[in-house]
Amino acid sequence: MNIQNKLAITNDNTANQTNSNLKIGLFGIGLDTYWTQFEGLEQRLTGYLSQVENKLAAIHPNIINAGLVDNADKAFDTGRMFKQQDVDLIFLYVTTYALSSTVLPVVQRAKVPVIILNLAPEESIDYASFNAMTDRTKMTGEWLAYCSPCPVPEIANVFNRVGIKFHQITGILNNDEECWNEITEWVEAAKVANTMLYNRLGCMGHYYSGMLDIYTDLTQQYSHFGGHIELLEVEELASLRKQVTDKEITDRLHLFQETFDVQEDCPVEELEKAAITSVALDKLVAIHKLGSMAYYYKGTGNAENEEAIASIILGNSLLTANGIPVAGEYEIKNAQAMKIMDTFGVGGSFTEYYAMDFKDDVVLMGHDGPGHIAIAEGKTKVRPLGVYHGKVGKGVSVEMSVKNGPVTLLSVVEKANGKLMLLVAEAESVPGPILQIGNTNSRYKFKIGARQFVNNWNSHGPAHHCAVGVGHISSKIEKLGALLNMEVVKVG
Repeated sequence: MNIQNKLAITNDNTANQTNSNLKIGLFGIGLDTYWTQFEGLEQRLTGYLSQVENKLAAIHPNIINAGLVDNADKAFDTGRMFKQQDVDLIFLYVTTYALSSTVLPVVQRAKVPVIILNLAPEESIDYASFNAMTDRTKMTGEWLAYCSPCPVPEIANVFNRVGIKFHQITGILNNDEECWNEITEWVEAAKVANTMLYNRLGCMGHYYSGMLDIYTDLTQQYSHFGGHIELLEVEELASLRKQVTDKEITDRLHLFQETFDVQEDCPVEELEKAAITSVALDKLVAIHKLGSMAYYYKGTGNAENEEAIASIILGNSLLTANGIPVAGEYEIKNAQAMKIMDTFGVGGSFTEYYAMDFKDDVVLMGHDGPGHIAIAEGKTKVRPLGVYHGKVGKGVSVEMSVKNGPVTLLSVVEKANGKLMLLVAEAESVPGPILQIGNTNSRYKFKIGARQFVNNWNSHGPAHHCAVGVGHISSKIEKLGALLNMEVVKVG
């Protein structure tokens, strides 16, 4: 499921930051010696390349087509052009036999991931018509138009020997759903990688003292994802709360009523505090151009700061539903996981184990604090809480379950060597009783069963938080890992 109709919020400055500026390089290959030997072959292959461009442009519009590269000079020129255009990904369309020397300079210069497209123009050669041809030269020109598999081993050999990572897709130019679904997934993964590269992650407050699993090396976050991390002070949010006008409060309260199922026992005073903080959060996001955020604040000794943090849940839930995912407990790794899931268009809600139901063979998972209300099953409830367990303060919180149906769990795991990996699992969100405690919580059923899933997932040493989104997208996450040069482990 693609979350396109995100919840509208009143402050335009908190618009979704996930618009990708991804640039895709495309070039075809051939051998210039052929063009004078086989009439019409070059034009035919150029036409096939145009079809590939049009199909790619339907997936993502920013395609830079270098045309048919058929000699070493063009290869160097194309590599230079791709570098100057700052392409993020290259599709190499193999149209016929070509020398590896006309390929290597392109990708060596560009230094970006390469996808080899080994696409036949038709499902098969028309053998009867072909063998009925009487001109041997024309026969050669005809089969050369189907010769895309021929140079792929040569290209792969050279790429491996010079240390260029590549991925390949083998299929048919037209009427091949499996092939073009795979191409689409590579493009979608590249969009996510590009978004992460430019994402601004805000970190407000400090770690939850004693949660050793969530501590992370920020430099490794830069190393694996790129982006920018802005360290924020809670005092700035508290200061922005003082600037919120009565009209902004009224408007935000109306938005709360439209967006949430606000329970009758929610104190008006707590809703007003949440409205003030929600508007202030929008302003904070706009000032720092944030695309995601992690936060936690112990909140002792400063009443203004305590009130800001205690009233933050509704505003953070709105931000999360609008492409700016917010992770509590200063869980930076999980803010990254949530951003990945949201950029794939499937949500990305903050979650952890609550309990296990051995009778129904499900795992109960959720979290206090913000939820991705755009992927909720029904309207998200707002309930009052007299205490935030394990935290300072009280106020209003959200209660929701993730939509029933297929879901994907994602964790950004920091390994013993400091490197990051992506841990992924697919499950089903199933109906049934949940804990009506004013927090997000859902029931997840796994093909391998609840016991084996928990054991297998835990064995990889993730933090106790993860992100959940709707739909099964592990194959897309695996492609993202390949583009980011990150290990991906699927628990199945």
